[in-house]
Amino acid sequence: MKRKSTGEYPPNWNEIAQAVKDAANWKCIRCGHRHDPETGYTLTVHHLDICPNHCAWYNLAALCQRCHLHVQGKVVMEQPYMFPHSRWFIPYVAAYYGVRAGVLSDTKDYYESLELIPIESVVANADEYIALGMLQS
Repeated sequence: MKRKSTGEYPPNWNEIAQAVKDAANWKCIRCGHRHDPETGYTLTVHHLDICPNHCAWYNLAALCQRCHLHVQGKVVMEQPYMFPHSRWFIPYVAAYYGVRAGVLSDTKDYYESLELIPIESVVANADEYIALGMLQS
C-alpha cells in the first residue's frame, strides 16, 4: 500500500528545515554526504511518518535526496521491525517508541520537542525505548 502525506507544513517550516540541516552540520545523517547539489547530494528534511505538520525532532531526518528517496518508501515508523535498526535510525525510532509508550512527552513542535525530549537522553536510553516499542507491536 502506497503511503500518502497528509496535513500541511507549519508556517515556520523553512526555519525548522534550516534548523534540522544546521543540527546535522549540513550532512546526510544516513550516508554522511555533505550538501552538494552539483553532484546530486541536495540536503532535504524528511518527515519519517510522512506527516508534514508533525515536526518533533525525532520525526525529521536531514537526508540527501538520494537517501530521502530510498528511505521514504521503506521506513514506516509504526511498523514493528524484526531486525536491528540502522545506526542512523536508532535515535529517531527510540524517541518515537518512547512517546508512543507514554514515557516521553508528546509534541509535534520542533523546538518544544528539543526541550521535552532531549536527544542525548534518548540516545542514552535507546535500548529501553526500542524494547518498549517492540512490546507494543
